[in-house]
Amino acid sequence: MYNGQQPIFIMKEGTQRTSGRTAQSNNIAAAKAVADAVRSTLGPKGMDKMLVDSMGDVVITNDGATILKEMDIEHPAAKMIIEIAKTQEQHCYDGTTSAVVIAGELLKRSEDLVEQNVHPTVICEGFRLASDKAAEMIENHAINVSPETLEEVAKTALTGKSAGAVKEFLADISVRAVLSVAQEIDGMMVVDLDDVKVEKKQGGSIRDSSLIDGIILDKERVHSGMPRMVSNSKIALINSAIEVKKTEVDAKIQITDPNMLSKFMAEEENYLKSLVDKISSVGANVIICQKGIDDLAQHHMAKSGIFAIRRAKKSDMEALSKATGGNIVTNIDDLSVDDLGIAAKVEEKKIGDSDMVFITGCPEAKSVSVLLRGGTEHVVDEIRRAFDDAIGVVAVAHEDGAVLTGGGSVLAAISRGLRSYAEGIGGREQMAIEAFSGALEVIPRTLAENAGLDPVNTIIDLRKAHSEGKSTFGVNVYDGGVVDMNHAKVFEPSRVVEQAIQSASETAVMILRIDDVISSRSAGPMEAGEFDGMGM
Repeated sequence: MYNGQQPIFIMKEGTQRTSGRTAQSNNIAAAKAVADAVRSTLGPKGMDKMLVDSMGDVVITNDGATILKEMDIEHPAAKMIIEIAKTQEQHCYDGTTSAVVIAGELLKRSEDLVEQNVHPTVICEGFRLASDKAAEMIENHAINVSPETLEEVAKTALTGKSAGAVKEFLADISVRAVLSVAQEIDGMMVVDLDDVKVEKKQGGSIRDSSLIDGIILDKERVHSGMPRMVSNSKIALINSAIEVKKTEVDAKIQITDPNMLSKFMAEEENYLKSLVDKISSVGANVIICQKGIDDLAQHHMAKSGIFAIRRAKKSDMEALSKATGGNIVTNIDDLSVDDLGIAAKVEEKKIGDSDMVFITGCPEAKSVSVLLRGGTEHVVDEIRRAFDDAIGVVAVAHEDGAVLTGGGSVLAAISRGLRSYAEGIGGREQMAIEAFSGALEVIPRTLAENAGLDPVNTIIDLRKAHSEGKSTFGVNVYDGGVVDMNHAKVFEPSRVVEQAIQSASETAVMILRIDDVISSRSAGPMEAGEFDGMGM
């Protein structure tokens, strides 16, 4: 009762509401818990996580984005942290763990400030200033890219993954693949990673992986009578079934006489033969069909010495069109010589226990394929994830033309620069900028922790080196202490660091500004997407 009045209920039963400090600390605790979950995977000495889903499927990885994707997380603030990892993965391909760990540390430091009665809005303003200043500083530390640097960028991305033992080998493949598909458009370097097709096959060792100048299809020829290899290939890319078409509406054919049946079947055969004749008359000796191919049509193709594949994926068809210069044809009657793609060789090879088709020697080839091998399914999957990271960072570095030294060196330099910057900023924002500066040191500290080094001594050594103007010095995870990352050849694309700082600070600001969480729950178990539309 309020002043003799009845209490007024404005929310339906079952609605939960947390507000003020409690809501803030809950959100921050959830975000920190997510950051701590991936923290131990950071750096060359990071450990792996085993994730088992409800079906019992196992994923073993130390890729931050994969770990967070596989974790079934309920808390809305924790989901926002996962968004950081997704954005980082889509935009930069690497640095997911770093971005999440920085976000967790920013929130941890801001919690200390809130307890000192600094208003969240002031903290947010300080973080924004610090993040803008950090982006400026990154540009000052950028190093121009050379082909050698690209290889080192790939090696850095592969270090610490299970593929680390063969990082030179995989780095070489990823650089060659990127340089093969890179194009200059309007003075800008553009790398479309869709042009790099990755196939994985278990069996053999990682060193059996190879880069193929062309396209690999995980398919086999449709008929054993077809040639295994076709040189000087003229490839027809067909997006319609080479079969007798069914009528659009339900129809019945009434046959009263055996002769009619044999005529009917002969007509079907003639129709299929005419389709094959049409294709071969254009000069095609390889057919890649997106739909089905009838058994009779297969027989006629084998007789004509045509190599055919059916039920190719749409993405494969598009890649083939790009590589061979052929057009995808929907109506066979419209097929002409100009629609055919060209390749030096189409060959079926046995890889592991299954057959694969290799289409090589394409004149226009702006498309390459990588075949990844590994002993077991889990190994191949992790190799694939590591390779995706490597090829991604090489592409980003090649596009931007700028890299930074790794090992936490740039973050330590930015942290030092922000401390000086904070001194020139008056008011309480100064405290927030100092907190931001301290939070960036979480990366070198975590690198040291994961390597079994003393984090305090490492940070002291790092600060000392940077105070002496050695801004490229970072954490030496192998021997302890600090070392020049230029000499150690540890590089990462500038976009990775910039994006990590940007998205971590934006998400931290967003979580800090929330002081009320209203969750309406039904009586049953919570449905997915229930937090959508909460304005978070």
